[in-house]
Amino acid sequence: MSKERIIFCDFDGTITVNDNIVAIMKHFNPPGWDAIVERILNKSTSIRQGVGDMFALLPTSRKDEIVEYAISNAVIRDGFKEFVDYCKEQNIKLLITSGGIDFFIYPLLKPFPIPHENIYCNASSFEGSVIEILWPNKCDEHCQTDCGMCKTSIIRSYDANRYERIIIGDSVTDFEGAKLVDTIFARSHLIDMCEKLGYAYYPFDNFFDIMKQLEAEPVA
Repeated sequence: MSKERIIFCDFDGTITVNDNIVAIMKHFNPPGWDAIVERILNKSTSIRQGVGDMFALLPTSRKDEIVEYAISNAVIRDGFKEFVDYCKEQNIKLLITSGGIDFFIYPLLKPFPIPHENIYCNASSFEGSVIEILWPNKCDEHCQTDCGMCKTSIIRSYDANRYERIIIGDSVTDFEGAKLVDTIFARSHLIDMCEKLGYAYYPFDNFFDIMKQLEAEPVA
């Protein structure tokens, strides 16, 4: 009996062409943000700590312009609409698993027929003097990475005996999840990490590439 396909798809730098968090930081340029990014990439600070620290550099008094910039600046990668439709037609469960933030992810995904409960991301509060990031999807007892939005916890909740688990991503936030799945679609930093450890992956530039490969591969 064949397994059901389930896809765990990153958002920033995957569904969107650019990383939206980095784009926000570059545009508003609060002092010290770039050093925090370096610490995340070299793993001297956790993703949760780093993302929280970066947004704490931004005052909530600029909420409207930050939200407006994040939404208007984002570009959806080619083929994503068709990919969402393809998953629905093929009865493939599509989950958005993102270390991004609710205030730009939900508006950008609104045009696509993705159920709200299938979108996993970080939350935000504008109640204080600076932006506070909230973490509704924390690491389970099997993960000590302090992800913030723990992709491996979500992947583990879908039984490998029942599901053919597929990840689509581009960065350090996807790497731990890539260790658990049957199939990896990678670009950017995730390619470097897969090659370093000898993990098989399919590179992609757009979602048409992914659909073509899924069509070519029989369901496990």
